[in-house]
Amino acid sequence: MPDIQLFKYFESIADPRQQGKVVHKLFDIIFLAVSAVISGCQGWEDIEDFGHDRLDWLRKYVPLEQGIPRHDTIARVMSRIDMTQFQDSFSSWMKDCSKLTQGDVVAIDGKRLKGSFNQSDRRDALYMVSAFACENGVVLAQCPVDKKSNEITALPELLELLEIKGCLVTIDAMGCQKSIAETIVDKQADYLLAVKANHKGLLSQVENALLLEVTRQASEGVLFNEADYHKNREEFRCCAVSHNVSDLSETSNWKDAKTVGVIVSYRKEKNKVSNELCYRYYISSAYLSAEELARSARQHWQIENGLHWRLDVGFKEDDCRIRREGAAPVFAGLRHIAFNQLKAETSFNKGMPAKQKKAMRSTDYLEKVLKS
Repeated sequence: MPDIQLFKYFESIADPRQQGKVVHKLFDIIFLAVSAVISGCQGWEDIEDFGHDRLDWLRKYVPLEQGIPRHDTIARVMSRIDMTQFQDSFSSWMKDCSKLTQGDVVAIDGKRLKGSFNQSDRRDALYMVSAFACENGVVLAQCPVDKKSNEITALPELLELLEIKGCLVTIDAMGCQKSIAETIVDKQADYLLAVKANHKGLLSQVENALLLEVTRQASEGVLFNEADYHKNREEFRCCAVSHNVSDLSETSNWKDAKTVGVIVSYRKEKNKVSNELCYRYYISSAYLSAEELARSARQHWQIENGLHWRLDVGFKEDDCRIRREGAAPVFAGLRHIAFNQLKAETSFNKGMPAKQKKAMRSTDYLEKVLKS
């Protein structure tokens, strides 16, 4: 067993093969795959090539008695790993190494793996729903969406994996469901859910209540405002909240609902002001001020900028053509492991691609990443 804390959580994954026919041990393959993906490998052939180049180093940690397995063997074995066991191992690892504190924002969102479609009809690309700790910038857990279902059915399974007591869980409109809100509160956390047209009655009441609130606060000069300035783009936002949720009949079935809010925004790009205002509505079980709601809603987008964008740019996730049944979610999990380990290593203060290249060049740095 390697002297690396990360791997003690994955040693319990059952080997799906007939033991009498096993040539390459399961854990040897997992160690090889994780090390290779951290070093920037993006497919099974890359992993095999990495293994041949780093065989002596790999044998410091795992025996690899029969040498490096062929890429099709690696793919076949990894695609047969029980995804439930993989998810449990991943979430147990993150519970121990990434402690959440009171009020931390946990963003949940789904991402489509564009290259995982069926080659015959180019449909049914895999969706992965992930939970992201905005304060720590790491993936807490992930869950694949069944191809015959949607993201809503994956959310309860994902929430079951999380230890979120005292946290604020943010989900966009796809998770704005009474049952999801109840599950979050039952786990002693709070929810902040985006309200859209999938709940027309609730949306209509929230719109009407907050239109009056925005008008009143603006006239009194107490409306919360903020602005972001970027190259060639400026965004201006104002936020208003109401805690009179008992006046809204549609909120009665939302467990512990205490706050409804609206964020109104517009952009100015290249000195041209947008002609349209953007309205985003929310419901929450936490008693939030306008500033707190605006900050939490903004933090939610870290899962897009801090995770999904980095997976596309640093790990080329959208370009990945791994489609073998069962392989795409496992490989996505490998990318999440690599993402967390590279994020945790701070001695080399550069972006993900630069860290991956350094891990490929230097086994000393790769060891440091694996042990971080």
